[in-house]
Amino acid sequence: MAGTMTVGQAAQAAGVTRRAVRLYEERGLLASAPRTAAGYRLYDQDDIDTLVFIRRARALDLPLDDIAAILALRRGGTAPCTAVQELVDARIAEIDRTIADLRALRASLVATRRDAAEASPASQPGGAVCPIIERQAKAAG
Repeated sequence: MAGTMTVGQAAQAAGVTRRAVRLYEERGLLASAPRTAAGYRLYDQDDIDTLVFIRRARALDLPLDDIAAILALRRGGTAPCTAVQELVDARIAEIDRTIADLRALRASLVATRRDAAEASPASQPGGAVCPIIERQAKAAG
């Protein structure tokens, strides 16, 4: 087959690992590659383009299932851009929630650290493990 590459060559051309190529093929993101008589997988430029797309989508932290859905739309003849916009919007919302959660956690940690000076082991009952954490847990609960 002219213009074909082995898994190592395809991985290098797409900027992914051999293991990633095999995983993407196993998960159906990449079509099963034809094999040589010796059993080597062979990939063409379309496969490389797909691998590059997957790499770029992963760089946006899109899950493999979402990438598979995008590829399925394209293979079915539908332009997937509307679906991609929805996935990106959902990912942005998820990141915004994570940021809010992390800010709340940071505020709690700052308050705990600030109040740590007031919590001395001598002022806690004998069963206290760490008055800094136990005092914060009582304040939050």
